[in-house]
Parts: sequence; structure tokens; C-alpha cells
Amino acid sequence: MSKVVSLTEHRESLRRAAGAPPGEALLDTRRRPLRDLRISVTDRCNFRCTYCMPREIFDGNYSFMPHAALLTFEEIARVASIGVDLGVRKIRLTGGEPLVRKNLEILVAMLAPLRTPEGRPVDITLTTNGTLLAKKAQALKDAGLSRVTVSLDALDDEMFERMSDSQVSVKTILRGIDEAARVGLAPVKINMVVRKGVNHGQVVPMARHFRHSGHVLRFIEFMDVGGTNGWNMKEVMTGAEILRAIGAEFPLEPVASGYRGEVAGRWRYADGAGEIGIITSVSQPFCGDCTRVRLSPEGKLFLCLFASQGHDLRALLRSGATDEQLAQRIAAIWRGRDDHYSELRGSAAAQHKKIEMSYIGG
Repeated sequence: MSKVVSLTEHRESLRRAAGAPPGEALLDTRRRPLRDLRISVTDRCNFRCTYCMPREIFDGNYSFMPHAALLTFEEIARVASIGVDLGVRKIRLTGGEPLVRKNLEILVAMLAPLRTPEGRPVDITLTTNGTLLAKKAQALKDAGLSRVTVSLDALDDEMFERMSDSQVSVKTILRGIDEAARVGLAPVKINMVVRKGVNHGQVVPMARHFRHSGHVLRFIEFMDVGGTNGWNMKEVMTGAEILRAIGAEFPLEPVASGYRGEVAGRWRYADGAGEIGIITSVSQPFCGDCTRVRLSPEGKLFLCLFASQGHDLRALLRSGATDEQLAQRIAAIWRGRDDHYSELRGSAAAQHKKIEMSYIGG
């Protein structure tokens, strides 16, 4: 009992330091609550996807972060714990490719015991390209991972290898998805970035393949993340166009969102064959409900996927700051948040250098 009391007192101390009233959400300037923490554990990846890490930029001469610059698992867990005390209810591990970070299941095991003030488990998830998933799925599940999201942009091997600029076959990714489902990391979500003129012809085959699978296939509009992916609005296949293409063969009906801040619009097959999601950051921005904050591999807090600058937490972590001081800093950063890039896209106010998706995660 004393342990429970001490944890409660500690949480109350952190919230007092952060200026968060008891029982109330921490809100930014647009009254959006802090709910989701996305943690990039590495800026490295074993793919060179053309829309994320084009090889002409991320080649053998590119300088990735040295291991000593990365937050340790203990530092990540400390930030995550404070985030939960301030309102975080979902943690997603990402990258780069998070599974290239050695012993990632140790970090999962450190995060899995986290509980909300109401005593509910925090949702611990991971986004991966799937290359190492078949080998790691059981260890991740045993460590306490809740679910997994796998990126897969085509079923056609030639197209997939061209888009990922890799020698990996689609079968490798599908094996990873199957193994994740087998060990209980379900429902598995599959993310497909749709680029008109490149892989838009794979939309219906992907839908056909994952119907009746129990997995949730999500289609993502090609976004102008970073400055190296050669983004062009003409290459955006909008969510409406994706729905028309699928609906012409498999009738769809809308599903209500599950919670505030859910990024994907939900649709189900009228014949009961499952559900898909549509992420429309370009054609229908959802900034107004964005509840996400992002932690970079070396400990900078970013308030938007399209941000240009982050807020350094590593210096505080490594200078002996107390949990109360960290909570105060994180709360101040969130309270000052006004980011809404997707609502400004194309305007003069949106013209700035953006962080790369390979560094901060999608």
C-alpha cells in the first residue's frame, strides 16, 4: 500500500510542478490535450525508401547519430513515465527503423509497467518496416508490446523493391505480419503510402489481399515531410480518390472514430470483410485534434511532424534535473504549442525547413 501511496504522491508532485490542475488535461494553445508520445529510437534504417530516405542523400557518406548521442533506454523510460503522469495514454516506438536498435525489447519491458493515474495500462505500440519482425515478434510480445504497425507500399515485388530501394521481398514482410498476428500483436495495422504515378495501382490489390485477414490496412496520402523526398502535390492520391477506387469493387461504409485524435478515418467493407483506414493529412488536415508529441533519438521534443526545431530534454536529463523540473519543462513546451502545419500547407507561413521523417518517425 505504501508503494501505491508514494506513487500517487509523486504523480501529484509532478503535476503541481507542471501547473496541471488535478484531474484536468494538459492543454496547448488550441486546447488540444497531450495524449500520444511517439519515440524515435534511432535515425538509422535498413531501407532507402524514395519518399523518406532517398539513397542519393542517405548514402555511405551520410553521418548518422553516434550511439553516445542517443538517449539511453533509461532516459527514454524516464521521459515516458513523466509523460504518462502529464496525460500520455499511448506510446509508439518508431525511427528510422526501430528494430535496428539493439535489444529494443528491453526498452519495451521498461515501458510496459506504466499505468495511467486511473490504473489502466498505457498502450505500447511500434511501427516497423517488417524486415526483422518475424525474428523479433515473440520477444516484443513477451516484453509487453501491445500492437504493431507495418509499412508496406506494394504487393508487387519489383515495385516494392524499387520503392524501398532494397533487396527485401514482399514475402519477408508478410511473414513478419503473420508472425506478429500469431504471437498476439493484433490487430496488426498495415500502412501504405500512396504516391500517384508510382504505386497507386496497388491500392485495390492491397485491399483485396488484406480483406478477411483481421488486419487493418491504412492508406496514407503522400506528404511533404522533410526536404529530401521530392514532394509534389500532383503525386498525391487523395483519400477521396482512394475510397472511390476501392469502393468501386468493394462497397464501403463509414465507421465512427474510436477516440479524439485518431488520425485515420475509418471505413468498413459492407460485406463484413474487415476495416480500412484513410489518413488525409494533405487533403483533409486533422491538426485540430492532434494530440501527439514526438521525442527524437537524441532527446529533442518536437510538437509536429512538420516542425523545424525541437526542444532539448537531453541536457536536462544529463545535468541532474529532478522529475519535477522535467515535468515543468515538458508542460511549458506543450502549453505553448500552436503547431498546425497541414492547415497552412502552401501558404507563406508554411515555408520553412522541416525535419526528416527518418529522424522523427511518421
